[in-house]
Amino acid sequence: MRAAVHTVFGPPEVVQVVDRPLPTTGQGDVLIKVHATTVTSAECAMRRGEPLWGRVILGLRRPRPSLRTLGLEVAGVVDSVGSAVTRFRPGDEVFGFTGFAVGGHAEYVRLPADGSLAPKPATVTFEEAAAAVDGATTALFFLRDKAKVRPGDRVLVNGASGSIGTYAVQLAKHLGATVTGVCGPSNADLVKSLGADEVIDHTRRDFTADADAYDVVFDTVTKSSFRASRRSLRSGGRYLPTTGLLNNLWALWTLPRAKRVMVGMSVNKRATLPVISSLLDAGKLRVVVDRTYPLADIAEAHRYVDAGHKRGNVVITVSDRPR
Repeated sequence: MRAAVHTVFGPPEVVQVVDRPLPTTGQGDVLIKVHATTVTSAECAMRRGEPLWGRVILGLRRPRPSLRTLGLEVAGVVDSVGSAVTRFRPGDEVFGFTGFAVGGHAEYVRLPADGSLAPKPATVTFEEAAAAVDGATTALFFLRDKAKVRPGDRVLVNGASGSIGTYAVQLAKHLGATVTGVCGPSNADLVKSLGADEVIDHTRRDFTADADAYDVVFDTVTKSSFRASRRSLRSGGRYLPTTGLLNNLWALWTLPRAKRVMVGMSVNKRATLPVISSLLDAGKLRVVVDRTYPLADIAEAHRYVDAGHKRGNVVITVSDRPR
């Protein structure tokens, strides 16, 4: 099979498409023929070996062999299943999250049948399904499960035009919140079309100057900080960062306080993927795809994501050739 591999940390051109053996599957595994995957900002950071403290996991000098084929989001068709698998059958259309195992940037990927895997929504393409895996479930995890957003809450989404932010705007509205989206001027119309009640152009206005304005500040791009955002939170307000080691310390420090930092990791998506699937099938959630590249041009996809201007998701289509 073909797979995108990087054997050194570095710029996009370190990613090469090469031939690799098919993954071996165990009794509880599913082998998926990948039709679509994505390139995310997180994967680009992994390719660069960033942050430096993350090299403990990624590999100190070179990527660990198990992490050389990236790819967190996949959509495809079940090719075969292990003898103990009852949830899925060959021919099932599925979408899922590879998590710490990565490996989605390939023609085939192995996932545990009891992991972050679900039937693909019937009303969307494989490309849209792949782009709805991580961003949508992460937004749901932080807004519904961590912040427990309720009708009437005022929610600000920083980075509202990104892969998490586009879903966060829609899901916050679905939960009954009044939503303010923060983005660049070229993306204001997009964010408004997703349901934002107000859009702030971050080049002209700093949302942190809005005193006591929001019940939740969801920083999907970690471009702000709790220290900067604290003034804009109401009493009982929650600041939600998706990344950042320092934020874990802030979460402990603010635990007994009225304004809190709430952190977490959306890794196990088995429970949230069916929710996202239902919303997609009902037409209540829109997938924003910025650009699509074939697997052969995946280095160009990395280069585009590195530039920092993507809207929503960057999708990789994977060739549907036989084994």
